[in-house]
Amino acid sequence: MQYLLLCAAILLPESLAFPVQFKPESWSNTDLEKVKAYLDKFYPVPTKEKSLSLEERIKEMQKFFHLTVTGKLNAETEEIMKQPRCGVPDIGEYNTFPGNPRWKRTHLTYKIVKYTTDLPQKKVDDAIRRAFMVWSDVTPLQFQRVFNGPADIVIAFARREHGDGYPFDGRGNTLAHAFAPGEGLGGDAHFDDDERWSEFNKEVNLFLVAAHEFGHSLGLGHSNVPEALMYPVYSYVHPATFRLSADDKRGIWKLYGRKSSNS
Repeated sequence: MQYLLLCAAILLPESLAFPVQFKPESWSNTDLEKVKAYLDKFYPVPTKEKSLSLEERIKEMQKFFHLTVTGKLNAETEEIMKQPRCGVPDIGEYNTFPGNPRWKRTHLTYKIVKYTTDLPQKKVDDAIRRAFMVWSDVTPLQFQRVFNGPADIVIAFARREHGDGYPFDGRGNTLAHAFAPGEGLGGDAHFDDDERWSEFNKEVNLFLVAAHEFGHSLGLGHSNVPEALMYPVYSYVHPATFRLSADDKRGIWKLYGRKSSNS
């Protein structure tokens, strides 16, 4: 199975500064800085627990990825940290963003303002439409595309710095990011146009990444269930055989309820 790393759903809380820690003898200064940067971004210390040690934070990361929990920078832990990945913190099973942000209505609009040149526009339109259907098929949510005026979810392909304060990092790392529901940038989804977007599995499948990002646009955080769409790591499945996992369904139902039989 092909593994890449998925999105960078934008964080609600600001990252907290990493406290001064004891440096293990076997780690170089470069190793330590990389570990600190990784943990600051993906496992920020809660304000009330600023005294957490580096080893304790590594243990949290190891638990999330189902690694051997040692608190040490061993080979399997270092390998996970080296992978390109999403920018939202990692938390267990399905999760919503802090404060459970959600849309207060079930009819939402979206607008595509900038396309990739990797696919014909009609292919992009179709992938985006089907990605929204992943969520409307199991909830009362309805999504309508608009071409002018404001939209709840604004979709764009962009490179590097693109005006939201969360620059992309080039091909092969972060694939996309999305904002939790809210005003302004809330709900918007951005895709890194340095990636090679594909209809199937030749490069990065747009439908699968978009479906994940729209989960964030609706209020879902990451899951630590590897089979879940909202798992931070992207793995290719043929779009025709894709099925939303039970974990994903539990998360979205918590926010919006189930689709009624009359829908």
